[in-house]
Amino acid sequence: MIKKRHILSRKFEDAMGAASPSPLPACGERSDCEAIRVRGRIRESEHVEAPPHPNPLPARGERERAVLSAAHAFLVGMLFAFTAFISPAAAQDFPQRPITLVVGLGAGGGTDINARIFAEAMSRSLGQRVVVDNRTGAGGAVAASYVQNAAPDGYTLLVISGLQHAYVPATQAATYEPVKGFAPVTTFFEMISMLTVPADSPPQSVAEFIAYGKSKPNGLTVGAPGPGSPPHLFGALINEATGVTVQPVQYRGSTTIMTDLAGGRIDFAFPTYGLGQPFLIEKKARALAVAADSRWSEFPNLPTLKEAGLVKEMPAMWFGVIAPAGTPPAIVQRIRDEFVKAGNDSEVMRKLNATGMVVRTTTPAQMRDMMIAEQEKVEALVLRLGLKQK
Repeated sequence: MIKKRHILSRKFEDAMGAASPSPLPACGERSDCEAIRVRGRIRESEHVEAPPHPNPLPARGERERAVLSAAHAFLVGMLFAFTAFISPAAAQDFPQRPITLVVGLGAGGGTDINARIFAEAMSRSLGQRVVVDNRTGAGGAVAASYVQNAAPDGYTLLVISGLQHAYVPATQAATYEPVKGFAPVTTFFEMISMLTVPADSPPQSVAEFIAYGKSKPNGLTVGAPGPGSPPHLFGALINEATGVTVQPVQYRGSTTIMTDLAGGRIDFAFPTYGLGQPFLIEKKARALAVAADSRWSEFPNLPTLKEAGLVKEMPAMWFGVIAPAGTPPAIVQRIRDEFVKAGNDSEVMRKLNATGMVVRTTTPAQMRDMMIAEQEKVEALVLRLGLKQK
């Protein structure tokens, strides 16, 4: 049986071999070689270059990138269209996961402390964690760029200083749009800070402070938590109003500023009461004036900066929270309601008052108006004080 199969196999192979075409002759062996076609292939000599297409297709890689780009744009557009129609009822189910409050300054400073006070209260109310993420650098621009490019779903929010948020784009090419790039939610506190000097510094009053600054060949140094922060602007405004040269020393947060102030490495600073209080109690620093629109009940004998002639005008001292542009209005309102609720909590108010802060909330529309007004004011201030970077 096996032998018979072998014979049949050999016969099959012989038959297939006989049916196979003979090897192709070289082109020189036949005059019609250009016309010969074998198994659907055309000989090399038969190939003719086609004229270029008047509108050639892009290369495969380019076509794929174009398709992906168009698909991405379509999906983003669909996402915005979908989220824009989230109903107030659906927003009541928000949030379904933790919310992140991004702070552009270091941990331990006034902005960070107050963001954490609100985050704690909101976590209890929402039944979801609200966490604080410190992303420092470039005067808050690193944090602002990060949030502007986050998904507009209400889960990534930015805590801003109205002044500092407007300052960076007013002085240099920024990586974020201060107003158009965001959906305002609400302001949530105003800050009161103090002009503070080291305990062993000669000035005992504002008048002596001005005289002391003028007596130093290189002027005075002020600690500032980033370009455009209130202390940075205060230094420029003091120079304008008094003629005292003020050199800002930039830090990523306020905690190190007070350590350096107590050590005499900088001449003055503007800590919040909560941050400066331990240094005042331990007599490592001394307060000369308050950065506020009116005198503060905690230090009624200290004049305001404007009252003492240190500045001609006060920059904004409000802080707020904003979401990426395109965040659904119903979600924005839901977040805003939670901030207002936290601001009305007696424990939150007690903690903020203890740090020298005042709760202040607004509607999203009111905050947008404040942001636009602050942008215009800061741009004019930057030009007046010669702070625009070249």
